[in-house]
Amino acid sequence: MRTETEFLETVRNLGVLAHVDAGKTTVTERILYATGTTHRRGEVHDGTTVTDFDPQERERGITIFAAAVSCAWDGHRINLIDTPGHVDFADEVERALRVLDGAVAVFDAVAGVEPQSESVWRQADRYGVPRIAFVNKLDRAGANLDAAVESIRTRLHPAPLVVQLPIGAEDRFTGVVDLPQLRALIWDDGDGDGGGGGGGDGGGTVRRVPVPDELRDEALRRRRLLEEAVAALHPAALEEFCARSMLSAGTLTAALRDLTHSGDGVVVLCGSAYRNRGIEPLLDAVVSYLPSPLDVPAVRGLHEGAEQERAADPAAPFAALAFKVQAGATGRLTYLRVYSGTVRKGDVVRDAGTGRGERIGRILRVRADRHTQVDRAVAGDIVAVVGLKWTRAGSTLCAPDAPLVLEPPGVAEPVVSVAVEARRSTDTGRLASALARLTEEDPSLVARTDPETGQTVLAGRGELHLEVAARQLRAVHGVEVNVGRPKVSYRETVGRGVTGMVFRHVKQDGGAGQFAHVALDVEPWEAEFAFRSTVVGGRVPQEYVRAVRAGCEAALADGPLGHQVTGLRVTLTDGATHVKDSSETAFRTAGRLGLREALRACAMVLLEPVAEVTVTAPEDAVGVVLGDLAARRGRISGSAARGGATVVTATVPLAELFGYATRLRSRTQGRATFTTRPTGYAPAPAPAATPGAGADR
Repeated sequence: MRTETEFLETVRNLGVLAHVDAGKTTVTERILYATGTTHRRGEVHDGTTVTDFDPQERERGITIFAAAVSCAWDGHRINLIDTPGHVDFADEVERALRVLDGAVAVFDAVAGVEPQSESVWRQADRYGVPRIAFVNKLDRAGANLDAAVESIRTRLHPAPLVVQLPIGAEDRFTGVVDLPQLRALIWDDGDGDGGGGGGGDGGGTVRRVPVPDELRDEALRRRRLLEEAVAALHPAALEEFCARSMLSAGTLTAALRDLTHSGDGVVVLCGSAYRNRGIEPLLDAVVSYLPSPLDVPAVRGLHEGAEQERAADPAAPFAALAFKVQAGATGRLTYLRVYSGTVRKGDVVRDAGTGRGERIGRILRVRADRHTQVDRAVAGDIVAVVGLKWTRAGSTLCAPDAPLVLEPPGVAEPVVSVAVEARRSTDTGRLASALARLTEEDPSLVARTDPETGQTVLAGRGELHLEVAARQLRAVHGVEVNVGRPKVSYRETVGRGVTGMVFRHVKQDGGAGQFAHVALDVEPWEAEFAFRSTVVGGRVPQEYVRAVRAGCEAALADGPLGHQVTGLRVTLTDGATHVKDSSETAFRTAGRLGLREALRACAMVLLEPVAEVTVTAPEDAVGVVLGDLAARRGRISGSAARGGATVVTATVPLAELFGYATRLRSRTQGRATFTTRPTGYAPAPAPAATPGAGADR
């Protein structure tokens, strides 16, 4: 019988990452089918997938909500999260990557690295998540493994280590040559469902045979290139390569695993998930190259300001991170990644952020919208629990006698908002409750009341994000709502600063007075906000300097043009105090009012959110696309031919993209597609610089 440590060595927690339509949900479905978890192959176009179980996902044919599943392969347990590929739902990817040990990045063999592929890759970089790459759709016309690999090299900048050679091309793609083992894997055409799966052509059983004679020289050449690339990156492999002029299969596999863990290289495999070709070697690569919970560094957290580590040890004090909250048929589900210790049904755990105690009602092993109850969860597990009332996404749960706060996943700032109101006045209270639950499940949504209009405003990451949220209000929470026209969140910054702005705050109302004197310099700055003090001689004590900074930060919420202020540095150059009437409150007020007055004296620049738009269109429609982008104030940054079509890249103000999907379809007869990726803020043209114009105040 295996010990708990031996069991942890067989666990793989991984996500599937990709640009929308690269085929990652199909890859996930084929993994479930290959591991025997399902007996029919689900298809995105048929709405029969396991992980895209929400009605909106099946209707739209895209992944919206990250879904967790568990399966087994070759004596290993794989906890897998299928993540969204659309940019509007990047926060779902962020929360998943925070708790994963590894990932499979899926790329389209025709398109290569696409904009959202690059975005999710950078997200994984931030969390140091080891990855392997799967170049999908090799059966498509125009598929080119070498071109896709080159795009990985040039756009993502890892060292791609290609371990397979395709056998056949496009619709004649039938298998791969495994370069480390120098053997061929051939997928025989099955009966369309392989004895239980649906959809796709072929995809029967895999045969392992010697490398075909006509491919042997090319396989040996590519094996040599792989050995040289690995030896250049791995000292132990270099030593063997210098001694023997080659690498054994064992050394090559071990070196590939080390390079994957360190991030110095990325193993590249290929196949066609739709035709069920390439999935078994992908699973073998997951087991061979991606880390177990024991292979990743011990999680770090804070306790009373001091950093502590917790190893992936079932006997250590319990610590887990809640990364997703979902209202399901079984009740409120809280998804946890257990980093250390063991938790059992009925245990009381502590929310380290709030100090509240929570009781674990049930522990569930998750397979998308289906669950299996288990008695306990140990270090390395990803499970859902029922019974937690107050825990939010990003909360740390820990043993009551061993508190620890783990770093929560980041939450992106909303850039688009709409006004929402209940269609019936009797539903106003229900709408407030539904919005609270909606923002609890998706922290990237923000609901607030506009202080000027009294409207309820829902803000999110994009037009589709808000459209999905409005549908959730109606379908899940049963509240019919009217939704206003989308608006973008403008910002303002300092174009030309001021120096020596003096502000005196003096207030006397019979009791203790308030006195604060400050002198401020304001200048443009690359970061969002910076503050420093050059006051000498103790003219302003440090506790008052901190109060001035707090007041300045409060003043950034509403600038002279009516928007949040960013991109400035404030310097406190002088000040004065009163022996009786000065206080932190007085200096905080002086900082807030003084900076507001200083900003009114500055030359302010209105900023609007912009996005990188990538349009793929047939050659005869490029002129129409370029003209429409120009009409939307787009700046063309590139154009390239790819797979018989033209790919146009442009930077376009986000406010100009509302309704673009419908417009593009109508002007190109549905033959063009596009994706967007927010890239930050840029100065808005003068006509748009009217305070409050089209803005989310």
